[in-house]
Amino acid sequence: LSDGNVLIISPGSPKPTFPDDGQLRLFSMRFCPYAQRAHLVLNAKNIKYHTAYINLTEKPEWLVEFSALLKVPALQLVEEKGQPSLIESLVIAEYLDEKYPQNPLLPRDPLKKAQDKILLERFNGITNAFMKILVHNTGLDDYWTALDVFEEELGKRGTPFFGGDKPGFVDYMIWPWLERLPVLEFAQKDLYSFDEKRFAKVSQLISLLKQDKVVKSFYATAEQHIEFLRTRKAGNANYDLLA
Repeated sequence: LSDGNVLIISPGSPKPTFPDDGQLRLFSMRFCPYAQRAHLVLNAKNIKYHTAYINLTEKPEWLVEFSALLKVPALQLVEEKGQPSLIESLVIAEYLDEKYPQNPLLPRDPLKKAQDKILLERFNGITNAFMKILVHNTGLDDYWTALDVFEEELGKRGTPFFGGDKPGFVDYMIWPWLERLPVLEFAQKDLYSFDEKRFAKVSQLISLLKQDKVVKSFYATAEQHIEFLRTRKAGNANYDLLA
């Protein structure tokens, strides 16, 4: 788990300096669901790392040195030649799973691994619908239809988690959006209705993951997510909240 430095990068801040201790360096944002994926995998594998939280409204000029697309998460591999950085949350997560064999998250069987990766491709239906709801105030129909896929798949697998009897790669990769269901409720107000009968298995998955020590290690409450969204919509996103 992260017991390294946690740096808050404000607008105009110089490039951060980290201890020369060989620990991975994660450039993140506390309320970014894609960055949360990286934190969850690092914590699941008990990897020590340093964190720099970035203000994504006013990105520092030096961020391009670590993230060519100016996105988070970005993970700097200080022990590798040239200290390269990786971007894209699924790329980072899969790299960590292969590089650090403890507590494997993806299946080792090639077919099952491929099927999990296809399932995550289909999760784009949820991430896209989530953004459309927050940005364009579209309805929830597309979101629920996309979630049906995961309800059905849990039924087919017959296990409490997508990873079997314990959380695996798919569980941790989709969790950040399940954690943010209260954000949709806040945004849609009376139009929001989570059907616990329609999504009985997903409801159980949410309850189980809330008790998981890895999820607990990087969790924000509904109130905290809503407060961040409120400040962001007001044009003054509170990036220091929880950081």
